[in-house]
Amino acid sequence: MLVYIDGEVLAEPDAKVSVFDHGLVTGDGAFETLAVYQGQVFATSRHLARLERTCKGMRLDPPDLAEVEKAVRRVVEENGIVDGKVRITYTAGDSGLGSARSNSKRRLIVACEVGERTTSATNVAISPWPRSEVGVLAGLKTTSYAENVICLDWALERGASEVIFKNLKGHLCEGSGSNIFFVQNGQLYTPAVSTGCLAGVTRDLIVERLGAKEIEIEAEVLYDESVQEAFLSSTLREVQPIAKIDSRKLSEVPGPITAKTARGFQEILAEGMNP
Repeated sequence: MLVYIDGEVLAEPDAKVSVFDHGLVTGDGAFETLAVYQGQVFATSRHLARLERTCKGMRLDPPDLAEVEKAVRRVVEENGIVDGKVRITYTAGDSGLGSARSNSKRRLIVACEVGERTTSATNVAISPWPRSEVGVLAGLKTTSYAENVICLDWALERGASEVIFKNLKGHLCEGSGSNIFFVQNGQLYTPAVSTGCLAGVTRDLIVERLGAKEIEIEAEVLYDESVQEAFLSSTLREVQPIAKIDSRKLSEVPGPITAKTARGFQEILAEGMNP
């Protein structure tokens, strides 16, 4: 694979960064993962807008978004990606081994992989460790991912493919790399951004276009028999039905509203690549 680093497209073995890169040393960076369908990148404008919001939230000067978009297209085209994903990583650059940033040039990396979406039904586990809705990184898509890695590893040991977080108030929040939706009494809900969840691109499209309502609600709602169906959403999961929440098996997998939402998302895809 060819990788874009700071203005150059390099073969993967030559694509290297300094051991003093602040993203490596401290996790000081922002990232976005975009889906590629038939050689076209989906929802580029939405992803770049979120990248900019994350950088501002991190007090990190944002990159030139025109340069980022050009780099994304170049990497996808020069690697001949038909279906897969492309990741943008933007770090504070080389800043030594401490926590403070230097005035060095920021670093932009764009890489891609071939692969398909994971839309088949899956199991989730609710994390015993809460997510902070008031922390400085709440709602930001940063490279500081150790919390997600640890909690996902815990969930994988329990036969789940995703971990679901409560926030400090005990409200349902999000997955390690996904948003969660559930159907209660015939209405589709998802946690509001006030819970500390990331405003996912797929999530936002489902809220804006497919009738989901945002809500703050206790995470235990997922154990309630009134919740007939649930699913995860993300760039690579699209709409992924949930079959089991901890030990609770859902009776409708996928349920009718989940199936309708999945069809609706495919219709959004068919309308164009920049919704």
